[in-house]
Amino acid sequence: MRMTLRHTRSRAGRRRTLAAVAGAAVVAMTTTGCLGLATAGGYVPSAELAGSLAQTKSLGGASLSIGSKNFTENILLGKMAIILLKSAGAKVTDLTNIPGSASARQAMLDGQIDGMWEYTGTGWITYLQHEKPIPDEHKQYVAVRDEDLKKNQLVWLPPAPMNNTYGFAVTQKVQQKFHITKLSQLARVPKSQRTFCVESELINRPDGLKGMLKKYDVPLGSGVPRKNLRVYQTGAIYDATAHGKCNFGEVFTTDGRIVALHLKVLEDDRNFFPKYNVSFVVQEKTMKKYPQIAKIFAPVSKKLTNDVLLRLNAKVDVDGKEPADVAYDWLKKEHFIK
Repeated sequence: MRMTLRHTRSRAGRRRTLAAVAGAAVVAMTTTGCLGLATAGGYVPSAELAGSLAQTKSLGGASLSIGSKNFTENILLGKMAIILLKSAGAKVTDLTNIPGSASARQAMLDGQIDGMWEYTGTGWITYLQHEKPIPDEHKQYVAVRDEDLKKNQLVWLPPAPMNNTYGFAVTQKVQQKFHITKLSQLARVPKSQRTFCVESELINRPDGLKGMLKKYDVPLGSGVPRKNLRVYQTGAIYDATAHGKCNFGEVFTTDGRIVALHLKVLEDDRNFFPKYNVSFVVQEKTMKKYPQIAKIFAPVSKKLTNDVLLRLNAKVDVDGKEPADVAYDWLKKEHFIK
């Protein structure tokens, strides 16, 4: 099983402020210049656009660079973008697998990357440095879209329905025992059974476990005794939850291990956690020159649900397949390419 650190660290990292890591990123960029971003390497297949994309105006003559961060989902989506643009006729430079949100963002700001997939929550909280998320998914997207265009000349295309945010998962056995499908039902669970597997960072943050428990009427201390907490590294939580070390495990909602370990994510029915819908972000000058990019990504984004990303991520992290192959097979299956 390919449980790499790239899959776990970035989700926590994107919640931190950009300032915490920007210094190292700036040094890397300024000392290496435009050649500082190494390509991801490896073969990325191409084909022809098909189905609803078949009549899209060709991108012949366009030279585009596509980036991604260095965790499974973002690499997978980056490869998907490369395949689509190559199939539309563009010459594409593969700059996926950039280490960390700060470096990837700086590459966008510097114009080294024409486009990459980003998350609305990351854009709002980390990049644009707003303290409070916007609970409504659409309003969150619109706010990020408008501010990033005005300040940084970056165009956020309409987001996918997928939301890769924090969540809490249970085994099927726990779900059946306590008849629980959503977080608002935590109060029904006996206090002694409100046991949580979490990473240390999440425990005391107001936007983490402490805030979530308060929101759902089982506050840390009186509702969930601290002795009920089991602290693990992020990647170990999935296995610990699956093997009964706790009843409720911290997860990221599109992580492929949820599928592999037969876990069930509880609904955040009071909308506590920030929304992290993914959107393809493009340089404004690139979009003006090649407006057909928006038409290429629109139907693809609509298909990217949580269930789809759960399955695709699992093919990489659990089955050991290459992200480019997984991306190609899905695009072909959905009749976007042939």
